[in-house]
Amino acid sequence: MPLSRAEIATSSGERLINRLCKHWAHKLEVEHSAQEAKITFASGTCLMRAEEDSLAVAIETLEEEHLDELEGVVERHLMRMAGDEALVIIWEN
Repeated sequence: MPLSRAEIATSSGERLINRLCKHWAHKLEVEHSAQEAKITFASGTCLMRAEEDSLAVAIETLEEEHLDELEGVVERHLMRMAGDEALVIIWEN
C-alpha cells in the first residue's frame, strides 16, 4: 500500500486534530482523541498524532494514484485550520 508521511513543526497539534475531525466528521468516518486521529476517506486513510512540538501525519492509500490527491486534501485543510500559524508540510513517500 502506498504510504506518505509528514512531520509538521507545531505546538498546536491537538487543536488541529480537534478542528479537522469536527470538520470532517459530518461526511467521513472519524475516530479521534485529544492526541490521535484516524480519518477514513473513500480512497485511503489519514492517521495523525500530536506531540508536544509537532504533528505526525501518515496517509495510506490502496492505489498510488490517490496518494497525491489525499496529500493535497489533507494539506489544504491543515493550512486552513492553522489560521495565522504558518505550517511547513513536506511529504515523504
